[in-house]
Amino acid sequence: MSEWILVATDGSEPASAAVRWAADEAALWGRDLRVLHVVGPQGLAAPYAEVAGLADALSEEAANVLRDAERAVRDRAPGVQVTSQALAGPAAPILLDEAAGASEIVIGSRGRGGLTGLLLGSVSLSVTANAEIPVVVVREPPGPPTGEIVVGFDLSPHSEVSFAYAAAQARKRGARLRVVHAWQPPVSPGLMTYYPDIGESALEAETAVVEKAVAGWRARHPDLEILDTVTGGHPVTAISAAGESADLVVVGARRRGEVARAVLGSVGHGVLHNISRPVAVVR
Repeated sequence: MSEWILVATDGSEPASAAVRWAADEAALWGRDLRVLHVVGPQGLAAPYAEVAGLADALSEEAANVLRDAERAVRDRAPGVQVTSQALAGPAAPILLDEAAGASEIVIGSRGRGGLTGLLLGSVSLSVTANAEIPVVVVREPPGPPTGEIVVGFDLSPHSEVSFAYAAAQARKRGARLRVVHAWQPPVSPGLMTYYPDIGESALEAETAVVEKAVAGWRARHPDLEILDTVTGGHPVTAISAAGESADLVVVGARRRGEVARAVLGSVGHGVLHNISRPVAVVR
């Protein structure tokens, strides 16, 4: 496993929260932390490149952002080895390239360039959708631990990957792990009104499959307290509701090359837009 974490910052509030969360994560796992600030292409291309003093101003701003980030890491996690670097160009591709060899990427929910009404910025979305390693999206500064990790479970093979990551996080934090599965009826609500037994039977079958999978996980991880929640409704709603009291919410993402990989999975995308707690997207 890689021994360092990459965190992106542009000095915005979500990015500063991501730096503090990454500092805690690096201290928890005993990993080094690399802080990266990317100066976007707008200030490097015409007509902005011809503006007198702009390059120097951007360079000075980058130095200030990185200095503040390093200070925040040292104040919060003095034992963490931290390095920093500023690069120029399109942010998302650079972050993805620079993350090669890292254990995970930590990024704020949106940067200073994002519209305040958007909870997830374009850079955060692009990095989350395309990274090959776990990406943790942070919106708010870390709070007191609640002792619970939430992981979404959709009965797909990807859920095994999500569970493995979530279990490792729960074990490292001494937290319990809550597995959340949202059940949506396989038939129309109208049909279930006339034939309620169909819905009840389907729910029982779905619950049995989930419980069997969770029982297998419990057998393989006897040191973990694993809770399971099977609920009706949309997965985004169920995971978001459970995750608001969690230290970390873990969701799966489509594999690269699958349909609509550039827009992430609908559940992962929805959870990222609906929850204030840190969200880890894994594949």
